[in-house]
Amino acid sequence: MLVAEFKQLLEEVRREGVEEINFLDLKEMQEEGEDFLLIDVREPQELTAGMIPGAVSLPRGMLELDIDKLTTDKDKQIVLYCAGGGRSLLSAYMLGRMGFRNAISLIGGYEQWSKSQPRTQ
Repeated sequence: MLVAEFKQLLEEVRREGVEEINFLDLKEMQEEGEDFLLIDVREPQELTAGMIPGAVSLPRGMLELDIDKLTTDKDKQIVLYCAGGGRSLLSAYMLGRMGFRNAISLIGGYEQWSKSQPRTQ
């Protein structure tokens, strides 16, 4: 469970206008072949659960330092996700502070995306 201070921080970031999308929006972007960078900001040990197809891993703790290894284009559309949506929201906010104009957070993160996938038997 999130502590009250973290929830408050996330609400403050949302009020700053960080864009968020849901898994249906992401699916549509993928299906339409939109040009965007999908970044998984979870820690390496979390990746054993899987990754969203097309994503690259760049842990939250290294994002600001290493984003230029993935893109230096400040207009590039970047969708970020974590396990549940909190770290990706903060990540999108920080990229915005660094001048990236199209940083977007995936609501519900990998958890919500994985629940939306068809179950195989």
